[in-house]
Amino acid sequence: MTRLIQSQHWQNLQLMAKHLPHMRQMFSENPNRFDQFSLKTCGLLLDYSKNRIDDAVLAALFALAKEAQLTQKVQAMFNGDIINTTEGRAVLHTALRADATDDIRVNGINIVPEVQATLAKMEDFVERVTQGQWRGYTGKTITDIVSIGIGGSFLGPKIVSEALRPYWSKSLKCHYVANVDGTSLTEKLNKLNNETTLFIMSSKSFSTQETLTNTLSAKDWFLANGAAQADVAKHFVAVSSNVAKATEFGIDADNIFPMWDWVGGRYSLWSAIGLPIALMIGMDNFRQLLRGANQMDTHFKQAPAEENMPVIMALISLWHSNFYQAQSHVVLTYDHYLRGLPAYFQQLDMESNGKSVTLNGTDVDYTTGPVIWGGEGTNGQHAYHQLLHQGTGLIPADFILPLQSHNPLGEHHVQLASNCFGQTQALMQGRTYDEAKAELSASALSEEQKDLIAKHKFMAGNKPSNTLLMDKLTPATLGAMIALYEHRTFVQGAIWDVNSFDQWGVELGKNLGNDILTRLNADEQCQALDSSSNSLINLFKQAHI
Repeated sequence: MTRLIQSQHWQNLQLMAKHLPHMRQMFSENPNRFDQFSLKTCGLLLDYSKNRIDDAVLAALFALAKEAQLTQKVQAMFNGDIINTTEGRAVLHTALRADATDDIRVNGINIVPEVQATLAKMEDFVERVTQGQWRGYTGKTITDIVSIGIGGSFLGPKIVSEALRPYWSKSLKCHYVANVDGTSLTEKLNKLNNETTLFIMSSKSFSTQETLTNTLSAKDWFLANGAAQADVAKHFVAVSSNVAKATEFGIDADNIFPMWDWVGGRYSLWSAIGLPIALMIGMDNFRQLLRGANQMDTHFKQAPAEENMPVIMALISLWHSNFYQAQSHVVLTYDHYLRGLPAYFQQLDMESNGKSVTLNGTDVDYTTGPVIWGGEGTNGQHAYHQLLHQGTGLIPADFILPLQSHNPLGEHHVQLASNCFGQTQALMQGRTYDEAKAELSASALSEEQKDLIAKHKFMAGNKPSNTLLMDKLTPATLGAMIALYEHRTFVQGAIWDVNSFDQWGVELGKNLGNDILTRLNADEQCQALDSSSNSLINLFKQAHI
């Protein structure tokens, strides 16, 4: 039995979970529940009143966090201590959005000047491209950016630039390629002119299989359409720590932007990995994105747990996962520009906390990361919300809504907000059998039919949700929100005593895939593996004879 399970606070929480009243009752008994369980900071308002919590539950959760030495672990991260112990690395994505005057050290060296120098280099590059000073090999200005990466090098830039579309440059279009499926790249290249296209290759090693394959194919397309090898430097830049491989490819050393070991891929959009974002929204707005995240960093470091938005969100999520067996968590964005956000949070959370051993290698005996999923409101209300309301499993939900739209149109935003708030209310209060029966009182149905339909219309309610509001979706509020979820993920990992910053689970499949690639390219039939793998490989080889 792990130390966490043995904790008296953990055992107290197990008892509390069995005796809490229905949320409908808690709201009825406490008319100030919203004021008591809501918090505003960094341009965001969090309403966490519609969760299965009371003062005693929160006190026990805060005590659990204190016992896990959360404050010390937060400080260790910001100090640059080696908290990614399995890879021997500091975790300092927060340094990417730190103030220029900060002093943050790795191996005794202040890394802030290098971060600031990279931002200055990005600014110069962005200005040259957006002002038409960067010219292609035929002298034409750049009209299209193709960002090639995978994982955090793809999701972060894509989803953030998508979310900030109202701030886009009018002179550029951006296209993202991650999947090694040739269709993904081909469909994009078919629409482009190689004379006016700039490629950004993002790979720390410059050898990530999918990214390198897509980049090599993009280069082949570029050369096949009239360019020469010497022209590559005008159309390809890289974000990589492998300068030698990038220059061998044909990229000018001046157009290689650095990556650092103390930044994980899923936390890297704040670095030069965010170059596509900066190109699309401008460097001033990119700095606002950083500033919003930095404000949330400061809040996370300084606010006491009882007033700390990431800590509160993390503890409530842990409460539902570990004490109510919630196996998934849904993120519902009531803004079209934020439609990709659930996928970003999915990678952030599941790659970070999808772990089964503690930091010292002990098997965990409690649930760690839940499945994160979600989508765009109001579309989901006509699909999977049915499961949220009447399914047998508990699925906590986060509802995200800007109070003002970038595209006000008639009653659209009012209707959007009404749906968002109506869903959270319905999840909380549900509908009793008697209420459902009363709704049918004037119908021509028989009493037996009314009884049956009322049972089908019954909704238990007591389904937890957070509502996260902002005045308007801006670079600063988006930066704060993403940092909020980053820190929320860290807090949960800190309490579960897992390493939230490695991802060994992705390695085995990649390594076996490389071995299978060799077998797929071999002339002989495959017989060395299990019967399923042998048969699948041989069927594929037969289809390509």
